[in-house]
Amino acid sequence: MISNQGFKLSNSGGKDIVASPDGLGFESPRILVEVKHRTEQMGSNEIRSFIGGLRSGDKGLYVSTGGFSKEARYEAERAKEPVMLMALNDLVYSIIEHYDEMDSKGKGLLPLTKIYWPV
Repeated sequence: MISNQGFKLSNSGGKDIVASPDGLGFESPRILVEVKHRTEQMGSNEIRSFIGGLRSGDKGLYVSTGGFSKEARYEAERAKEPVMLMALNDLVYSIIEHYDEMDSKGKGLLPLTKIYWPV
């Protein structure tokens, strides 16, 4: 459950995560997430396939540890529905940026400690 926004995760039916306010994927907005752990960049074919599974009003997030090719980024930019591509560095920065807003369960899964460095 993503408690901050009131979203619940449901059985993904092929996607890694389907998040929606009702937890079943019936209420909008519906956010579909695909996560790939690869050393190589994701190409345009994978992104086109992901985009093809989005319905009108959906939002998509594709996370890849290997990053994305130029062609894959182009496919995401021209998609009818909003699609965000997130490489490993983007994911790390996003977690750090929003860590204080995470619930205790999330922080328990990923315990981080702030370190202050003199300038």
